[in-house]
Amino acid sequence: MRALLVVNPAATTTSARTRDVLIHALASEMKLEAVTTEYRGHARDLGRQAAESDDVDLVVALGGDGTVNEVVNGLLHNGPDPEGLPGLAVVPGGSTNVFARALGLPNDAVEATGALLDALREGSERTVGMGIAAGTPGTEDEGVPERWFTFCAGLGFDAGVVGRVEQQRERGKKSTHALYLRQVVRQFIQEPNRRHGTITLERPGEDPVTDLVLSIVCNTAPWTYLGNRPVYAAPKASFDTGLDVLGLSRMSTVAVARYATQLLTSSPERGAHGKHAVTLHDLDQFTLHSKVPLPLQMDGDHLGLRTSVTFTGVRRALRVIV
Repeated sequence: MRALLVVNPAATTTSARTRDVLIHALASEMKLEAVTTEYRGHARDLGRQAAESDDVDLVVALGGDGTVNEVVNGLLHNGPDPEGLPGLAVVPGGSTNVFARALGLPNDAVEATGALLDALREGSERTVGMGIAAGTPGTEDEGVPERWFTFCAGLGFDAGVVGRVEQQRERGKKSTHALYLRQVVRQFIQEPNRRHGTITLERPGEDPVTDLVLSIVCNTAPWTYLGNRPVYAAPKASFDTGLDVLGLSRMSTVAVARYATQLLTSSPERGAHGKHAVTLHDLDQFTLHSKVPLPLQMDGDHLGLRTSVTFTGVRRALRVIV
């Protein structure tokens, strides 16, 4: 098997020595080319080159969810073709690794490498669905290029938190769960739209859902992890279905306390629920409009402000070794 290993040298939970050990382990089982990313978007470029080459059977992403997202966007640059494109494998090296863990992989890079090698020997793989977000035709965002996401996206409050975390990381702060929780509190205190939401969800053949403050789009469950605790924003979400949405129409102090508690104690059977919570399951396409520009995030990457985003769920988009 001919494989390309895309290595993020800034991965937060792997050292240079650990990465060398993993590279040697993988190289013992396949014809491996290892490339270290050098700039933002490099992993996407490498994924695209692999997709357009006849010499690569497998692309292995060694890094966090951001690295995986870039590789996936490169592989799917010309659209999904599960049988024709190289397969994807993931060795988790980030702080949370939602995509890898949602696939059932160990959160430890060494153990995940062992699981990957076992899966390759056994020919174990699955074809998973992905999501696409793009600027909505006829709006000021129509020129925004489409982008794939693997496990989640969000417009509004949660994307604002992601943006705050990225700012702190640029200042040298380490990405930790405590950092995320602090930014959640700060985003809540400064959130101008928490009592009167500006987001409307529209989908074909259905009445619009209006006045949302928060909108989380899930391609799988769990939505994220706090340490080893999975958090289920949309418990029914799956790589085998369309997209799920959790929307909240109010974020008063009392409402936030209630929904935060529900999320922290969520399970595969029950997520956030109540008068101001909206949950939608297995959507093929829908649009989120906002009366004011709001932050957008995908797979934990802040993408700036948007007023209208159209989401599409694509079943059977990519083969994954697992």
